[in-house]
Amino acid sequence: MPAAPPDNDVLWARGIVKSHNGTPALRGISIGVREGEVLAVTGPRGSGKSTLLGCLSAQLPVDEGEVWFNSSPVHTLGRAGRERLRRDRFGFVGSEPHLVPELTARENVALPLLLAGAGNKAAYTAASEWLERLDVGDIAKQRPDRLLQSQRQRIAVARALAPLPPVVFADDPTAPLHREAADQVLRILTSAARSHQLTLVLATHDPELVRFADRAVALVDGRLTAPAAPVPRGAAVTATPSR
Repeated sequence: MPAAPPDNDVLWARGIVKSHNGTPALRGISIGVREGEVLAVTGPRGSGKSTLLGCLSAQLPVDEGEVWFNSSPVHTLGRAGRERLRRDRFGFVGSEPHLVPELTARENVALPLLLAGAGNKAAYTAASEWLERLDVGDIAKQRPDRLLQSQRQRIAVARALAPLPPVVFADDPTAPLHREAADQVLRILTSAARSHQLTLVLATHDPELVRFADRAVALVDGRLTAPAAPVPRGAAVTATPSR
């Protein structure tokens, strides 16, 4: 019988395999993420980081293996079940903001709250608060096409955090930002996760950003190359490939 996921792991995967058009992207990955943890997934471009986040976040079905969220199987869900899980339980930030162009910044951030059934006042109040935290409160009434890429990305981070989902997935979220802005956004993102006891899974090819995490794993060619290790606060960590 399959082993039960550990009780303290909000996300748990075993032996997951995923290919894209016949090209292997993940080759038997097993990983657990503890509740309230900030986990960094590092590795070069093309190593499988985005695919791993896609499988853990129910965006992609696995070809083989198991994925669990809060002791419930994700790998057995159909398309509708995965969409419902993403909408109700997960937040996501990618390297591109993907905002709704017809909506203002504030409306974009409020949208997931409104879809979840929040009242207008509560949704727009929360949206305004998160935009202020990310230093873009002054552009709340502007639409995305009038904004800088860095401003749009901050709005996307606010949108992911506003509903306070149990898990936030961030796939190279600071790619469009320069170093100072990237550090600020990562600091806000990780601080918000810790203060609200959210779990954050962060994929990045930038080893400098690993210092914001509690623990790091490294991927190369779809395989974990080092065991998960705690990250000393204030120090960047790079994992050493196993021989």
